[in-house]
Amino acid sequence: MPNQGLSVNLATVRQQWNLGEAVAACARHGIRAVDPWRDQVAGYGLADSAKVIRDHGMTVTGYCRGGMFPSADRDGRLAAIDDNRRALDEAATLGAQCLVLVVGGLPPGSRDLAGAREMVAEGMAAVLPHARAVGVPLAIEPLHPMYAGDRACVNTLGQALDLCDRLGPDVGVAIDAYHVWWDPDLAAQIARAGRDKRILAYHICDWLVPTRDLLLDRGMMGDGVIDLPAIGQMIENAGYAGFHEVEIFSAENWWKRPGDEVLATCLERFATVC
Repeated sequence: MPNQGLSVNLATVRQQWNLGEAVAACARHGIRAVDPWRDQVAGYGLADSAKVIRDHGMTVTGYCRGGMFPSADRDGRLAAIDDNRRALDEAATLGAQCLVLVVGGLPPGSRDLAGAREMVAEGMAAVLPHARAVGVPLAIEPLHPMYAGDRACVNTLGQALDLCDRLGPDVGVAIDAYHVWWDPDLAAQIARAGRDKRILAYHICDWLVPTRDLLLDRGMMGDGVIDLPAIGQMIENAGYAGFHEVEIFSAENWWKRPGDEVLATCLERFATVC
């Protein structure tokens, strides 16, 4: 895939630049798509963020993140629903193709994983009419099972697609290679997602061995053990023709390097590895 198929999730350079600087840097490197995070937009200002993205002709492949629906009490669940509606409004202002959902884990003190998953389904159902009204679909991102307790109780692509089936139109999945590469049912579930036209985003990075930090030690494509060409072929065979979005959290490596070096490496690895 040519370089114009690359999107950069702005978390990848969050330590080097603010949102405006990151968008301008992507444009300098010929990268035509980005995915900003809510805290980056809040720090730069929503109107200014939309303007700099528009002025540089960027496609916004997603907006990170909504979700975090489970809570120990009703007030907390209602607050999460309200926050997701605000996130959808922001995503619409930015022209985002989807709102990426990290759905949330167990409420403090809970061991009821099934109950947390039901809270996710109920929360998504509550915000879905607003998503439809503003024209921003919801993209469930299943996270690796190591995050089931605190970040995401939806952990496989199959679980995410079951939730899509339950909720209906305008709900899909963000497939992140980092989180799903290990799944023995991955090929079948990617094919299923393609048949149902549920693939809204595809995120890439690599799994390092050893991994020094389970959140903040993602690898650059080609530096780890994920068979990215194979997964990319599955995604393509499923009919997905959108951007491949690099999303790297790397506190001790890539976040410490010059941003221009990071973007240049993303482009080089995208062309040679993915």
